[in-house]
Amino acid sequence: MLYFIYRLAAFMVRALGTAEGESVATEQEQVTSDPATGRDITIVLQTRNVWRVSFAVIGVIAVALFLKFILEDGGSVIFTVLISWFAAIAMAPAVDRMSRRMPRGVATILVMVGFGLFVVLFTLAFGQLLLDQVVELISSLPELLDAVLLWVNERFNLALDRQAIIDSVGLTTEELTNLATEVGGQALGILGSVLGGVFSVFTFGLFTFYLSADAPRFRRWLATLFPPRAQSVVVNVWDITAEKTGGYISARVILAFLNASTTAIVFLIIGMPNWLALSIWTGIVAQFVPTIGTYIAITLPVLVGLLSDNPTVGLLALVWGIAYQQVENLTFEPRISARAVNVHPAVAFGSVLMGAALFGVAGAFLAVPVSAMLLALLDIYTNRYELESERTADGERAPPSSVEAEPTSTVS
Repeated sequence: MLYFIYRLAAFMVRALGTAEGESVATEQEQVTSDPATGRDITIVLQTRNVWRVSFAVIGVIAVALFLKFILEDGGSVIFTVLISWFAAIAMAPAVDRMSRRMPRGVATILVMVGFGLFVVLFTLAFGQLLLDQVVELISSLPELLDAVLLWVNERFNLALDRQAIIDSVGLTTEELTNLATEVGGQALGILGSVLGGVFSVFTFGLFTFYLSADAPRFRRWLATLFPPRAQSVVVNVWDITAEKTGGYISARVILAFLNASTTAIVFLIIGMPNWLALSIWTGIVAQFVPTIGTYIAITLPVLVGLLSDNPTVGLLALVWGIAYQQVENLTFEPRISARAVNVHPAVAFGSVLMGAALFGVAGAFLAVPVSAMLLALLDIYTNRYELESERTADGERAPPSSVEAEPTSTVS
């Protein structure tokens, strides 16, 4: 976006320039003295330069206001395109392998259809069970809260009460009833929401297909917008960003699937209530919430198990969570994430907080992939140097950690 603003400003400056043979504009001279040296300084102010700068500033402001208007009214569409782009990047490894034997468009369709069939089959097999368990889990939250309060009261000699906590929040029974009535009165808008959701899914799928099927063409078109000396940089940025960011997203999805599937089997064996819903919760939260996701993910199943009829289930869930995390970190997680950019937990957590503060839930969802993309670019186009104060035990300089040379490529 900044590139187009720059090109617009440069075009306006060139358009307002004088043609060959044109008379020189009026110049105004102002003489002042330098306080440091005492010498006279002549400042020449040309009228044509004033007009050039003025029109350039006006053009930049106009473009900025137009972009503000576009972002405010078309933000949802832009967000859909951005999500579709990340989905296309995540599909890229499978599409690239399949496109060696068939057209890229057909490969993209097969990958998307395969994912859609998986979702449909999962819904047919476990959809009703998952829905029933989610409803049961939500309806049991008051009893779960009462059990937690009872344990806290007995442990710390307190007198906490659920109704007192609700009253302290400021919601009376009448207010809760009115709130439920207002929500029920909006039931007519459910159909519109469903239709809007279907349209959003269709739009997302359409953008994802085109961004994946036409990725090489779009890459070439983007590179042709820049001069030849910058085209190799643009191509490298595109390729490395797609590889690293796509690898990160794909690795998270695979790890979440492995976590959820194995956890579902274990929870079913040990007799965990609502085993399917809790296993899906564990797999998704553990992989996509940075830093503290593992602890948040296992806390809910452990709590549900401890407060069930058999508290041993909660202890077994805790043991399983700790054991699985150690096995994952030492075995298949490094292999799956080998081709992905390494996002430090602190960077990921800070990115999620910043994304949520700026753009809400959507920003929190996209924060880590965007951070992975930026870190991939930094790894390519930055050099690292050894510290002068660091020396080995033999008195020699320690070798630098890494020195990255700028790669080269050509537009194909």
